[in-house]
Amino acid sequence: MRLAAFTDYGLRILMRLADKPEEALTTQRVAKELRIPYNHLAKVVQDLARAGYVRTQRGAGGGVRLARPPQAISLGEVVRCLEQRYAMVECFRPDGGACLLMPNCRFRLKLMVARDAFLAELDKTSIAECAHPGPCGGRGGAPAAQGAG
Repeated sequence: MRLAAFTDYGLRILMRLADKPEEALTTQRVAKELRIPYNHLAKVVQDLARAGYVRTQRGAGGGVRLARPPQAISLGEVVRCLEQRYAMVECFRPDGGACLLMPNCRFRLKLMVARDAFLAELDKTSIAECAHPGPCGGRGGAPAAQGAG
């Protein structure tokens, strides 16, 4: 299975925020640390905020932080949320697509079972279990030196 880059970015952002859930990080900092183009990151953060995974605050002291405890967010629910705009195959599209094998396709059911098993496995893991420390090396570490890297 392949996840859309949008979903990959969303998971990376949540994993980074899970390292220190009480801390707000600027979107600029997260974009730089995770090497995600800022404009893409901003769109993903908007979707994550709409879905209730993160809170954002503008201005001094603002940034993005988790809206829920990282232990309460499963990888599966995030993937379902962010992947809903992308159909794995054409016949999974809401309009049914233009598959020439339908309605007698036997492959579609197999793909549905595989997708459900994939998501069920991801449901077993929380964002907390995949927390990713920033460049300072994790919880409570010293800030990274300027200009390093």
